[in-house]
Amino acid sequence: MTTFHTASFKDRDAQVVIKNNEVYRLIYDSYKEPYEKLMQSGLYEMLISKKMLIPHIETENFEPVYKTLKPQKVFVSYPYEWCFSELKDAALLTLEIQKLALEYGMSLKDANAYNVQFFEGKPIFIDTSSFEIYEETKPWCAYRQFCMQFLAPLAVMAYKDERLVSLLETNLDGLPLDIASKLLPKSSWLNLKLLSHVHLHALAQKNYSGCHKKIEVKFSKFQMEALLNDLTECIKNIKLPKSKTEWGNYYNETNYSDESFEQKRKIVNVFGEKINPETVVDFGANNGAFSRLFKEKSKLIVSADIDFSAVEQNYAITKKEKETNILPLVLDLCNPSASVGWANEERSSFFERIKDSELVLALALVHHLAIGRNVPFSKIAKLFSSAGKNLIVEYVDKKDSQVEKLLSNRKDIFDDYSIENFEKSFGGFFDIVEKRHIDNTFRTIYLMRRKEK
Repeated sequence: MTTFHTASFKDRDAQVVIKNNEVYRLIYDSYKEPYEKLMQSGLYEMLISKKMLIPHIETENFEPVYKTLKPQKVFVSYPYEWCFSELKDAALLTLEIQKLALEYGMSLKDANAYNVQFFEGKPIFIDTSSFEIYEETKPWCAYRQFCMQFLAPLAVMAYKDERLVSLLETNLDGLPLDIASKLLPKSSWLNLKLLSHVHLHALAQKNYSGCHKKIEVKFSKFQMEALLNDLTECIKNIKLPKSKTEWGNYYNETNYSDESFEQKRKIVNVFGEKINPETVVDFGANNGAFSRLFKEKSKLIVSADIDFSAVEQNYAITKKEKETNILPLVLDLCNPSASVGWANEERSSFFERIKDSELVLALALVHHLAIGRNVPFSKIAKLFSSAGKNLIVEYVDKKDSQVEKLLSNRKDIFDDYSIENFEKSFGGFFDIVEKRHIDNTFRTIYLMRRKEK
């Protein structure tokens, strides 16, 4: 069965299709000349050698198309699930590709953040049909899109609040520049590059919004290169202020002794070896300490947490250690990324993309959901069962200091919060394979296997 990918319907030159769970990109006759230029000019080989573009093979054609490509498969994540540094690295990659494309007589016809994914620990461009033949007198047609998809969100995250990246989920075409300009503080007007590319750009858009006359602008290659260098410097200079969030320093503030923490690691390791999973989803991963227990045995580890500071730290470790199979993402389990866009199908929900993972990790998390967010055990169990076939989960008793902290400023209405009810509720969706108590703590680790219908 062949189906068109729900995110590729806007492209008239190429489309992505799914057949037998494999991904293909169909190149139509209208894109023949740019595609041949990409492949024959040396640009494709250059980008592949630098691991900046996803490689593909040409395969048997889907009729009636010019070429059928089979790209290497990647796990898809979205800009509104990335931390600041991930979005920044994706922006710099896009600019670097545009610079290289110019050297080979080509140009990116769009600067869509969704054309970048994270593969083997680094951002990589996945849209082979985004290149066009460069015409020297024309400006970069993707400039406005780059500012909306990358520059404006990064500036707002750095100057105001990282959580504002969530605006991209309701603005799939990018953060409107007039909104970004209003959100940014007055001090940002003193930054000449932000003044030019965000504030004045927004004013120009407003002034020309009612103009229906085509505006011809001659733009030399030298000017193009100067623009790209200016944008690159602008992006590099946008930095997050040093800040501390509640759980960003979690492992330095935990109530574990060193011995108990090490015992927990060993238990998770033992349980993990019984599954030997290729795919892992770690909910509440913090900085990825327990995600990394699986990096030698798993192909993909989605390491997700609600805390931006923790995800920043996780991504920094991934880069420093050159880890190729860990993907840190921002995720609020009580409000995960939904299916959005055209017909609510253009961008898939988080749980649609990670469903049927081989292992779900949920360590030191359930009490935050059950007491911190008032979610019943049965709802938590059902959600976890939709994500993976096996589960390693930690139960934290009310006597634990972290639970006491959650209850310190509120009435304890959680009469059903007990290990008996935990096991009963999770038992409706999972078979309990094994459980082990962590010595000198009020915590128990479970290995569970999903009940198949």
